[in-house]
Amino acid sequence: MIRANYLFSSTIIATVGRPTLTRAVESVLNQKLAATVEVIVVNDSGRPLPPAAWQQSDRVQLIDTNGRERSVARNTGAAVARGHYLHFLDDDDWLMPGALQCFWTLAQVSDAAWLYGSSQLVDRQGVPLIQLHHELNGNCFLQTLAGEWVPLQASLINARTFFDIGGFNPLITGPEDIDLLRRIALRSSLAGTPAIIAGISWGEAGSTTDYGRHPEYSRWAREQILNMPCVFERMRASASSSYWHGRIVRAYLTSTVWNLRRRRLAASCSRLTAALVALLLAGSHILSPDFWYAVTHPYRSESFLRGLRQAGVTA
Repeated sequence: MIRANYLFSSTIIATVGRPTLTRAVESVLNQKLAATVEVIVVNDSGRPLPPAAWQQSDRVQLIDTNGRERSVARNTGAAVARGHYLHFLDDDDWLMPGALQCFWTLAQVSDAAWLYGSSQLVDRQGVPLIQLHHELNGNCFLQTLAGEWVPLQASLINARTFFDIGGFNPLITGPEDIDLLRRIALRSSLAGTPAIIAGISWGEAGSTTDYGRHPEYSRWAREQILNMPCVFERMRASASSSYWHGRIVRAYLTSTVWNLRRRRLAASCSRLTAALVALLLAGSHILSPDFWYAVTHPYRSESFLRGLRQAGVTA
């Protein structure tokens, strides 16, 4: 539980100088919350930001990182943050009214390292697309490894846990948020609120993400996580059904293939062994069609599928 006299959260906004930055900053400053919050704007554009009224706020700190990319910019902002929780907001996204109050309420009843809410995805013209409601609580490591994504913009991360795992990996550009989620889920829990916390701009147009290299970075980061201690045990502890026991087997089989293609024979043998052990430990789950569906099919995010159904879009 967080006492009211603590600095509750620090919102870190890494920016390349988009005009929407003012909206992002003001969406935090306008939050109604008894606890105090701060905003750290990290200017990674390599040029001065145009003057804006929010720059005069005593709750805003502006620092420069000179075009070092998002992971470095966010880590730099986190390094000077004083909040119990860290919140990472992009300069083209925004917090909904009452968002931090929802998090304050959730933090009183949960000690999870990653608190999150629902989010509204919009296109680059601001037209609503779908809403994401994640329904993830407790140990969700296997689900995040499979492909569930919880946006940073709609999340608060315990600052101590963030630094304990080393923050964002500066070698990853694009799926660095997915990698962070997985590494935190490996060692701690998630807790959510159904409230819509953030509006998130979605789509490749106008994005600073290199989508061409996104799968490569994501796969490499996933392999690094599979090398970490206690991964197998954490996956099994988060396998709540026959389907999820099948996802464990698939995770190691796809890794086996990936390493074989790169002639990493020791790694591929290790992954194949883990897949066989997962198969043996699955027990009666192997009799379920759901188990074999999970083994033989790529993962489709339940959060996105729910959002598409609610929006009346055929997946």
